[in-house]
Amino acid sequence: MVGTAKKRAKAAPVRFIVKAGRGRPPVHQETWSKVSVVLFDRQIVHLDRLSTDIRGKSGKVLNRAEIIRALIDGLFDSGMDITGSASEADLRARVAKRLAAPFR
Repeated sequence: MVGTAKKRAKAAPVRFIVKAGRGRPPVHQETWSKVSVVLFDRQIVHLDRLSTDIRGKSGKVLNRAEIIRALIDGLFDSGMDITGSASEADLRARVAKRLAAPFR
């Protein structure tokens, strides 16, 4: 079969069907990664109560992830130097001391 070339038929464009995810779509203004972290049950209970209290006072819904992101960004934005922290307990104590109100 020298000299005879087979013509390839043009393949139809491949179309992907994207199914909608479960729940509301996340809305973020920057790139993000999903990570897994271990939280203690008491921390989950506290986050859920905080979320409920915020909704009760303001009518706005803040979920666990939003509260955690806000706390992390607040710590970073504070400029607090935490590089000298020797352990999780030490870091926790430093942050608590810095955030403690003089009069509660």
